[in-house]
Amino acid sequence: MAISHWPKEERPREKLLLRGASALTDSELLAIFLRTGLPGATAIDLARSLLDKFGGIGPLLSADKDAFCAVKGLGPAKYTQLHACQELTARYLKEQLKEQPVFTKPSHVRDYLAVQMRDLRREVFVVLLLDTRHQLLEFHELFQGTIDAASVHPREVVRLALQKNAAAVIVAHNHPSGVAAPSDSDIAITQKLKLALELMEIRLLDHFIIGRGEVTSLADTGKM
Repeated sequence: MAISHWPKEERPREKLLLRGASALTDSELLAIFLRTGLPGATAIDLARSLLDKFGGIGPLLSADKDAFCAVKGLGPAKYTQLHACQELTARYLKEQLKEQPVFTKPSHVRDYLAVQMRDLRREVFVVLLLDTRHQLLEFHELFQGTIDAASVHPREVVRLALQKNAAAVIVAHNHPSGVAAPSDSDIAITQKLKLALELMEIRLLDHFIIGRGEVTSLADTGKM
């Protein structure tokens, strides 16, 4: 049955207007972007098949052009539209994070980090340098590769914080596996960084672990 024949409150566009975007499933949101389906398949059917094929929103967004355009019903136009939407979201979140005190709305930090880091294929350790009002001074990618106690050097984080005259620091790294649970090594790194920064009277506010579908805060979980 065509979506136009569905009850009004079940149609993705009407549902979004009535209840807000957060009420929609991934497939419903993707269906709005796709606009049309294929013969014998609604836009939601196509959206579900795409999410199944690629393994979720994250892998779909990070798919290369050839893999994306090889799917029936897609093409270069959809590819460019999808990545334009993704970039607009990333820039919006970046503006929000720069313009507002970080811990007035900590969700901005989570969202920004998730957009920036969740689909990276290598492990990356980043530092957010903050002023006395907890506004962002700089987002800095510090280390790449396997993140463990041997590869993350507290002196480099301290040096960077002093160089930028930061009053506080947030650190984050991603787990390309997609699982955002902190490891024993993650907790050990956090403790080393916290102690090193405290010697310079710089606060470590949080350490975020970025997965594909979730973000874990070590501060929230009491592991700092």
